[in-house]
Amino acid sequence: MTVRDIYTFLDALSPFALQESWDNSGLLVGDFTQEISTVVLSIDIDEALIDSIPDNALVITHHPIIFGGLKQLQFNQYPAKLLAQMIRKNITNIAMHTNFDQTHLNDYVATHVLGYEILAKEGFIAYLGVDEPFDLFAQKIKIALGLQHIRSVQCHEHIRTCALVTGSGASLMKNIEADCFLTGDIKYHDAMEAKAIGLSMMDIGHYESECYFGEILAEHLEKLGLSVIISPSKNPFTYQ
Repeated sequence: MTVRDIYTFLDALSPFALQESWDNSGLLVGDFTQEISTVVLSIDIDEALIDSIPDNALVITHHPIIFGGLKQLQFNQYPAKLLAQMIRKNITNIAMHTNFDQTHLNDYVATHVLGYEILAKEGFIAYLGVDEPFDLFAQKIKIALGLQHIRSVQCHEHIRTCALVTGSGASLMKNIEADCFLTGDIKYHDAMEAKAIGLSMMDIGHYESECYFGEILAEHLEKLGLSVIISPSKNPFTYQ
């Protein structure tokens, strides 16, 4: 099976045309004519992953390894250091980022991980029916996502509706029409703004809310008869 065959399947599953204008999903490294027998699924690419997989493999990632415009390829810098290693092993890479968020990831986390019904969807934003006290809701989210702690901005005693955006979605705050907003990478000034406009927020982590990418996509790719490896992607952060 060629890279083009797999790309066509992925495009039908989660159209690359849905990606945001600032995104860089699609074929980033490799050749559409390359024959593929092994597919590896991972949130990101790092040295340990490259070392662990066979030559001529296809790595499908959530985050694009090439995001902004490349102005140089210094092989002791990121991402050129990783790209050089990938080229030496003839490793191909396809990224499925904001398109997959909209078609699969948010829905899966809402229903399969958190266990709440989706009331409505608006692009990246999934609206959930909750109707629970704030403290109980926070504890359920913490346990479901395996968080050591949960940072929150509390503006409500009781949460009736909640908006979910996996990854980093605080920039969408002004579009939220719910009691509470679940997303990752909430900054100090995001919290200050949320407090001012009366929006409760809970930081569900970037990695923690997106680590399901591999298991979601594997179910679909296995139908093609491919050998699929789900990489145990590691959170770059550690907590002391």
